[in-house]
Amino acid sequence: MHYEPFFYPLDTIQAWNRIYGSQGFLQYQCAVPTDRMEDAIREILERIATAGVGSFLAVLKLFGDKPSPGLLSFPLPGATLALDFPNNGAKTLRLLDQLDTVTGAVGGRVNPSKDARMRPEDFRNAYPHWKTMEAYLDPRISSGFRRRVTAQS
Repeated sequence: MHYEPFFYPLDTIQAWNRIYGSQGFLQYQCAVPTDRMEDAIREILERIATAGVGSFLAVLKLFGDKPSPGLLSFPLPGATLALDFPNNGAKTLRLLDQLDTVTGAVGGRVNPSKDARMRPEDFRNAYPHWKTMEAYLDPRISSGFRRRVTAQS
């Protein structure tokens, strides 16, 4: 198999991104630890169903047990769930905050590379080495994400 259809299956659906409408979508990806993954994933899916929100795309994968050496690495031994939600404003944001709460309560974390609204306290709790990483950053370069989750200017 050629790599493009394997790695980019949505590209076979013409203009797939338009299914979300003019407001676009928010992607949510969390990782939850092995010993809590079944209960956490079940609760996340129940909260989504209760909110009456659906995801056009859902990906569930298992991570291995090899720890990552990265200071801000997302994977952890357990499961990861990625979902795309239509951006319905406050309703979607409230749901994602609820999913963050479930994820954090089991010692999981949200993927910062796919985040558009993570709360600073959730980032700091999930990525305790964020302060260590500050020493490696170029002070002349800043991002909206960094300013939002670290309250840095």
